[in-house]
Amino acid sequence: MSAWRFFLEHRAEILGATANHLTLVLIAMAFAIAIAVPVGMFIVHRPTLRNVALALASIFQTIPSLALFGFLIPIPFIGGHRSSHRNRRARSLRIAPHPPQHVRRSHRHRSRRPRSRRSHGHDRVANPLACSPPARAPVILAGIRTATIITIGVATIAAAIGAGGLGTFIFRGVAMVSDAVILAGAIPAALLAIVADIVLSWVERRLRIA
Repeated sequence: MSAWRFFLEHRAEILGATANHLTLVLIAMAFAIAIAVPVGMFIVHRPTLRNVALALASIFQTIPSLALFGFLIPIPFIGGHRSSHRNRRARSLRIAPHPPQHVRRSHRHRSRRPRSRRSHGHDRVANPLACSPPARAPVILAGIRTATIITIGVATIAAAIGAGGLGTFIFRGVAMVSDAVILAGAIPAALLAIVADIVLSWVERRLRIA
């Protein structure tokens, strides 16, 4: 069966899986933003805490995503019955992909500020709003854009523990050795990532202009 024919015959199922996949991504990113943004603003001017956070993030990034899902299954309110805890499994997606680049970029930008501004009360002590969301919105959004794109890909692995999404077609296609079924999950996931990148890049450019 060709990929196009499979798409046409199973379009309703593919659309449902796409909606489920998008729900997983939105839930994961909601938790990510709620945790990572306040923590990042708190530690950005504290070198010790910043280095510890970056080290922990790097360690978690070395753990295979599928293994991380497996470790979280026994945890209450994350693992458990599929029908009652499906959305909660989205919390196990990565919270802050590639934090070192964004944090270090922002740190280098701050370090190039003229000393005259610091001497006139514009340092981090005299100006606690220097790292407020409006001031750092483009940098924060750049991290959110990167995290969203990676999460769209990582969310396909959630199907391995029964969380649904487009990964169901990918795993089914691998088991059936069917390229058409694999593409039914891979192509919509890739399109979601491309659309998310375009939209968030546009928003980021608008914030930089403003």
